[in-house]
Amino acid sequence: MMSRGGAKAASSLFQAAKPRLFSTATTSTIRSLSNETIHLLRPAVADLASPSGMNGWIWTTRAPAIGGVRFASTVTLGEKTTTDANPKKTEKESSSTGGDVGGDKGEKGIASYWGVEPSKITKEDGTEWKWNCFRPWETYKADLTIDLSKHHVPTTFLDKLAYWTVKSLRWPTDLFFQRRYGCRAMMLETVAAVPGMVGGMLLHCKSLRRFEQSGGWIKALLEEAENERMHLMTFMEVAKPKWYERALVITIQGVFFNAYFLGYLISPKFAHRMVGYLEEEAIHSYTEFLKELDKGNIENVPAPAIAIDYWRLPADATLRDVVMVVRADEAHHRDVNHFASDIHYQGRELKEAPAPIGYH
Repeated sequence: MMSRGGAKAASSLFQAAKPRLFSTATTSTIRSLSNETIHLLRPAVADLASPSGMNGWIWTTRAPAIGGVRFASTVTLGEKTTTDANPKKTEKESSSTGGDVGGDKGEKGIASYWGVEPSKITKEDGTEWKWNCFRPWETYKADLTIDLSKHHVPTTFLDKLAYWTVKSLRWPTDLFFQRRYGCRAMMLETVAAVPGMVGGMLLHCKSLRRFEQSGGWIKALLEEAENERMHLMTFMEVAKPKWYERALVITIQGVFFNAYFLGYLISPKFAHRMVGYLEEEAIHSYTEFLKELDKGNIENVPAPAIAIDYWRLPADATLRDVVMVVRADEAHHRDVNHFASDIHYQGRELKEAPAPIGYH
C-alpha cells in the first residue's frame, strides 16, 4: 500500500499538473505555479552532484493543442534557461537544424530530454554543412574513366530470362516518357534504388540466421541503394513529378519490390544478373539524355546544389555534368551486380569474395 506521505505527494503533484494537461494555459500561466510544485519536480541534491544531474530537471513547455488537450514535453535546464534569456536567438538557432535536404527552411529544432543533440558539421572551407541526408565524408568524385560499353552476353537460361525481362520493361517506358529524359531518369531511379535495399535486407537476415559474416556485401548493396536514392533526390530538383507520375511510382514500386524480393529468394544469381542488365539500360538512357542536352533540345541548367556537394562538382557545374557522373555511377552498379551473379554461378556465396565497398 502507498504510505500517507507518498499519497500526499502524488495528490499534490496531480493537482499541480492538472492545469497543464487539461487546460489551454499558456507558458506564462505555467510559470506562475507555486514553489511547492517546483520543489516536487526538483531532483535530489545527490542527483545534482552527478555529471548528468542537471539534466534531471523537468520543465513543461507549451505544445500544440490536440483535441483541446496540451501535452507537455521535457527539455534540459540549460535549454530552458537559454530560451528564457534570449528567446529570439534560440528560435533563430533552432531554425538552422534543417530537414532532409537543407538547413534553412525555418524549422524549429527539437529539444529532447535524452540529450541527442544535432551535430554541427562544416565543410573544408569552414562553411556550414547544410545537408542532413548525407555527410561530407560520404561525398566523392565520380570515376568518369570507367568503360561504358561493357556488356554481359547472356548464355544460360537464367541469363536470357533476365536480359529479356529488362528489355520487355524498356518498351512501355519508352512509350510513356518518350524524349522526356528528366522525368524518365526520375522514374528510373525510383526503381533502381529497390534491388540494393532488398538484397542487403535479405543478406542481413541471412547473416543473423546463420551467425556468420556477409563479407561486406550487406554494406555494399545498401550503399548502392543509397547512391540510387541520391540520384532521385538530384533529379527531383530538375524535373518536378506530376500527380499521375507519383501514382505510377507507387504502383511500380509496390509491384517491383515484391517481385524482386521473391526473385532474390528463389535465385540470387538471376536477381543480380537482372540488375546488371537494368544498369546497362540506364547507361543507354543517360547517354541519350546527354545527346539531347548537346543538341540543345533540353536546357543545360545549372546543377542542383545537392549534386554539387554530393559529387564534389565545381560551383559552375551544369546538368550535363550531373548526367555524366550519374551515368558513371550506373556503370559501377552494373559491374557490381554482374560480379555478384558470377560468384553465384561459380557455386560460391557472396561472403567468400570481398565486397566492392566504396566502388564509385
